[in-house]
Amino acid sequence: MESRVHLMEAVDEEKLVEDQMSVNQYLTFSVDDDQYALSVANIREVLEFQSVTRVPRMPDYMRGIINLRGFVVPVIDLKMKFGLGQTARSVNSSVIVTEILLPDRDIVIGLLTDAVSEVIVIESDEIEPAPSIGTSIDSSFIQGMGKKQDQFIIILNIDSVLSSHEITDIVNENRE
Repeated sequence: MESRVHLMEAVDEEKLVEDQMSVNQYLTFSVDDDQYALSVANIREVLEFQSVTRVPRMPDYMRGIINLRGFVVPVIDLKMKFGLGQTARSVNSSVIVTEILLPDRDIVIGLLTDAVSEVIVIESDEIEPAPSIGTSIDSSFIQGMGKKQDQFIIILNIDSVLSSHEITDIVNENRE
């Protein structure tokens, strides 16, 4: 009986380590010349950027929608959302399919990026708080600044990349 208890403790400890690892795992990607990251816990999948269907009257940063196995998924051009111009289509362009958690439901969106790099581990002691840029600039979408090999990686808070008003507009457009 005692060996079972130790075995269960070892299994529980292994699961705890796996859970902690997934919390510290981030998918890195580039937008313009900067490196960004999202927690792998928020990512459903990564797709090669093919084409999107434009929807009239959508905000400029909305590149359009894609059909993902029968589901309509709006695609946001992160470069445009961040005010850096439009993402040019290339062999490296990718769409990161992710979820935004709302109080009443979850919304699946695609994030168009210049390129997806890799999944890395960033320990909590390697993450600095989001910079305080000033009162006129909203940096709530930045969860923190990861440090890897003398380089900063901007860790995004996916639930704050879009404002609640922008999310409502996307949801309403997809219903029509």
